[in-house]
Amino acid sequence: MNETYLWPIFAVIFVVALTLDLFVFQRKAHVIPVKEALKLVGFWVALALIFNVVLYFYLGRDKGLLFTTTYLIEYSLSVDNLFVFLAIFTYFAVPREAQRKVLLWGILGAVFFRGIFIFAGIGLISRFHFLIYVLGAFLIYTSIKLITQKEKEVQPEKNPVVRFVRKVVRVAPAYEGANFFKRINGVLFATPLIIVLVAIETMDIMFATDSVPAVLAVTLDPLIVYSSNIFAILGLRALFFALAGLFYLFRYLSTGVCIVLAFVGVKMLLSDIFPIPVLVSLGVVIAILVGSVVLSIVLPKKESEEAPALEDPSTKEETKK
Repeated sequence: MNETYLWPIFAVIFVVALTLDLFVFQRKAHVIPVKEALKLVGFWVALALIFNVVLYFYLGRDKGLLFTTTYLIEYSLSVDNLFVFLAIFTYFAVPREAQRKVLLWGILGAVFFRGIFIFAGIGLISRFHFLIYVLGAFLIYTSIKLITQKEKEVQPEKNPVVRFVRKVVRVAPAYEGANFFKRINGVLFATPLIIVLVAIETMDIMFATDSVPAVLAVTLDPLIVYSSNIFAILGLRALFFALAGLFYLFRYLSTGVCIVLAFVGVKMLLSDIFPIPVLVSLGVVIAILVGSVVLSIVLPKKESEEAPALEDPSTKEETKK
């Protein structure tokens, strides 16, 4: 099968799956329990696997393995996004029942912006091959910086885009359920959810500067890069609710993600001298991620090292009232 025909298949799977998620699985705004979130994670992962099998049979083993590798890289790099999303929700005291809607629009925005980054990146690297070395060095630098820097508090209010929105948009002082807008004395106001959405969207764009080059290091095939990216970020919303209470369980997972970044950077730098086989890349990525999880279980944090749990946004909101 020609790869051109797989684009419509991917588009149909994407539209049908998103429709089911929005209008069947989650018709009403509600607090998503862990059990329901885990089912949604399974749903999105299963869809990615189905598409992976389609690629394997119609485009061959190498293409199938490339999708698996890029999907795992993007999903693992998305872990950092979840930490930031939780911090933003806590900072702005977002009611739990409204978090699903904010993440939905944030991820739909990510689908659009990732497309721009990916196709622009492929075009640039195809035309200016030396950029692959620049991106490789950038990923290695980023991984070292993330490992060595001290943990910093996320302060969305200092985000210049958020500050600009506050200046140009009338923002109501309180939330109105899961609504982005409400009227006060006949005047239309944006609710604070708009500010939260802008904060999440700009953070995702910042994270894309790491994850997109990492995936482009594995392959420049537009279908594989974009589809693996989209399947990963669509499952991110469900993963957030599944892991919201367990973020600090795997203490070495963030370190593992940084090592994956460094490995991908090295792969880019060696691409013309010593190209690393796809199967080897996949094995290394899986080994690093599984190893970081196992190490977290074998060497748990001591009580004195435990970080204080992030406050439940809904509780914070009730206290304000």
